[in-house]
Amino acid sequence: MPSPRDGPYLSPILPAPAGSWGESSWNNQTIPPSLVQNDINIYSLTVDSKVSSRFAHTVVTSRVVNKGSAVQEATFQMELPKKAFITNFSMIIDGVTYPGNIKEKAAAQEQYSAAVARGESAGLVRATGRKTEQFQVAVSVAPAAKVTFELVYEELLARHLGVYELLLKIQPQQLVKHLQMDIHIFEPQGISFLETESTFMTNELAEALTISQNKTKAHIRFKPTLSQQQKSPEQQETVLDGNFIVRYDVNRTVTGGSIQIENGYFVHYFAPEGLSAIPKNVVFVIDTSGSMRGRKIQQTREALIKILGDLGSRDQFNLVSFSGEATQWKKGLLPASAENVEEAKSYAAEIHAQGGTNINDAMLMAVQLLERANREELLPARSVTLIILLTDGDPTVGETNPSKIQKNVREAIDGQHSLFCLGFGFDVSYAFLEKMALENGGLARRIYEDSDSALQLEDFYQEVANPLLRLVAFEYPSNAVEAVTQDNFRLFFKGSELVVAGKLRDQSPDVLSAKVRGQLHMENVTFVMESRVAEQEAEFLSPKYIFHSFMERLWAYLTIQQLLAQTVSASDAEKKALEARALSLSLNYSFVTPLTSMVITKPEGQEQSQVAEKPVENGNRQGNTHSGHSSFQFHSVGDRTSRLTGGSSVDPVFSHRRGWKGQGPPGPLQPTRFSHPFSRITLDRVLPEVLSGKTIPVVPARIQAPSVILPLPGQSVDQLCVDLKHSQGPVKLLSDPGQGVEVTGHYEREKARFSWIEVTFKHPPLQVRASLEHIVVIRNRQSSAYKWKETLYSVMPGLKITMDKAGLLLLSSPNRVTIGLLSWDGPGKGLRLLLRDTDHFSSQISGTFGQFYQDVVWGPPAAADDSKRTVTVQGHDHSATRELKLDYQEGSPGKEISCWTVVL
Repeated sequence: MPSPRDGPYLSPILPAPAGSWGESSWNNQTIPPSLVQNDINIYSLTVDSKVSSRFAHTVVTSRVVNKGSAVQEATFQMELPKKAFITNFSMIIDGVTYPGNIKEKAAAQEQYSAAVARGESAGLVRATGRKTEQFQVAVSVAPAAKVTFELVYEELLARHLGVYELLLKIQPQQLVKHLQMDIHIFEPQGISFLETESTFMTNELAEALTISQNKTKAHIRFKPTLSQQQKSPEQQETVLDGNFIVRYDVNRTVTGGSIQIENGYFVHYFAPEGLSAIPKNVVFVIDTSGSMRGRKIQQTREALIKILGDLGSRDQFNLVSFSGEATQWKKGLLPASAENVEEAKSYAAEIHAQGGTNINDAMLMAVQLLERANREELLPARSVTLIILLTDGDPTVGETNPSKIQKNVREAIDGQHSLFCLGFGFDVSYAFLEKMALENGGLARRIYEDSDSALQLEDFYQEVANPLLRLVAFEYPSNAVEAVTQDNFRLFFKGSELVVAGKLRDQSPDVLSAKVRGQLHMENVTFVMESRVAEQEAEFLSPKYIFHSFMERLWAYLTIQQLLAQTVSASDAEKKALEARALSLSLNYSFVTPLTSMVITKPEGQEQSQVAEKPVENGNRQGNTHSGHSSFQFHSVGDRTSRLTGGSSVDPVFSHRRGWKGQGPPGPLQPTRFSHPFSRITLDRVLPEVLSGKTIPVVPARIQAPSVILPLPGQSVDQLCVDLKHSQGPVKLLSDPGQGVEVTGHYEREKARFSWIEVTFKHPPLQVRASLEHIVVIRNRQSSAYKWKETLYSVMPGLKITMDKAGLLLLSSPNRVTIGLLSWDGPGKGLRLLLRDTDHFSSQISGTFGQFYQDVVWGPPAAADDSKRTVTVQGHDHSATRELKLDYQEGSPGKEISCWTVVL
């Protein structure tokens, strides 16, 4: 989902003067003694990330002091993106610097082997999540000693479904006097939009976030005070524990190109706008073996049904399912007509898992389908042919030798089709799938087993759903450039970007020209662009908000990544040559890659040097499956029992969720639970009796939560609660073209609840779909899933999305109606719709609930009962009754409110 990283340029943050974090500064700080959580205290934690033309240079600096009287072990731990390369790590202990030295792996083998022999983990970097790996170093700190840790890493932000994404995870695990994060972005093409998203941000913390932006520059600063970091005045814990994400894109033209030059190097970004998608012929190859049984096959069915619905009218498709044997759905490719797609959805809905895994026969069957269609001239001219394989295991039936299967598939495809392999879970042999995909013009992706696995599958399909160009070739004058990275690409997909980098020759022309040739659906096309070397050099020369000489490092980074990718499918001889080139660049530019190691030295007398190595995603069961992003955290490994467990004091707070059962004086009160989560018993009635030791019967609440709570502007009445008794299935709840918003929901009459509610915005173009399981936000064909009651704070141009721990999701912006969605998992489990700021509705409002904002007329109270009235809406009379209802906007157990109830 979107999160802005927009901000005008602000002057860079200057480092603190030497000694500014000295003892006097520490003693003068305002942290009360009760908030010191352990003897290792972080007094400064900063992140400075400079993104220059998509290349991010991030520096994390942590300063700590041992306030105890004994030696303490401090651990520096950080999660960084998997695509990033660490370039430097150092520790400064009492003025002495202990650097990390990057060496060839063989040169670091002695330290590595010694650490392994001692039973220690020699690799300080390990895979931890979908997008991250963890770096960790521990060091002993003497009493009163200070340590500064500094970690530097770099990465090229790849464009994915129309956005670049920078991810940071903030997890200091204690209050920090000086905590600051600065993100500077410089994009000469111009920043078209920018979004920020956080899973820990509160309204109070949002005051510590500033975003400034102009045409080409943005600055995002997050600098919370101690009180803003604190969960509450009584609690020592910090609220900072989660992800901070920045997403943005740049301005583009029909030519789609931008050539940028800095310090003798160039980078060429290519992503043209306004191109029509090329028709595709796609065969989905789906593993239905026994290991897919249960949730995996259920999510595969769900994703496949959605993907089939997204096929274009000019596309052709077929399905091959396989377990012990391979079965094709139809004899040949079918056009993606509405009738064929619906039939395929019905077939997909009946897929079941059982049997072995015959990958070889399934893949050959898929290729034969495409080859037969080609021979019979059934493939549209210049269309694209794709095979998408989804499997969760190793081959167990038929041909089971992975190398033989790879050879069979390579020879069958013969460069004519693109293969994309999706490995479901961690039991799959990812290295096998990756090589097979790269040998056949595609790529591999791991699908993580989680509640959003279906969304991961859908997202991957969206990446390849719209091929725009075939056989893309970049051309530069040979007298102008050298050492150019990959410059030929089989396909270019909508929402992605092709990147080529290289060196300028010493006597290069004043103007660097380039041609990009490619094939559209019905014609060839050539894009021509030029860039004036002197002008480009000047643009990057002086600004302090960029990391200088970054383009040379970007070129090296990209070259290393491509060389490593080529080694996967290379012969033994080729592999050695590719690795030698990648190793040389890794050492020259100080990158920790799979070919190098960083030896981390420590003060004499401490544990021997440690070795940091780059994890490689090529085995089974690597890392955990929890999601995460870049994080920084710092803690001691001392005992924390004292702050995790309290004393014998009794919590004086009494709520509907908790009751007290008297044990007789003088013993302490003990907490117990009511048998029903909602009690009509009020505190002032119960507490005296509880304290006297009497048993209080718990009366289950009969108050219900309405499906919708509507404030009615301009009315003498307060709130209107609407219940649906006569609806079933999809319902158009409200539509306001003037506001650019539409809300629909699926109502289950028997359960008196919504099973899903969908909110669609026109500006920005975005869809929020809430189900009982989770919330999915879709923008630019990219889906992001969030669990209910996760903290969420996302700001984008024209819209803010927030969710608190109570599970209240709010979609709001100035001069716009605020739409609230709430999930309640107690009795009457379901979704609720809440509306705020309804005076912003336009005159075009309509829908089941929208009608209450047009020509609503209230009749006088009934003569015999003033709790009943008649409300007339668009000429139709409805009975309204004054009733008590439960409002969950502030979380469970709900708040009793009095409102006028109307049944529709």
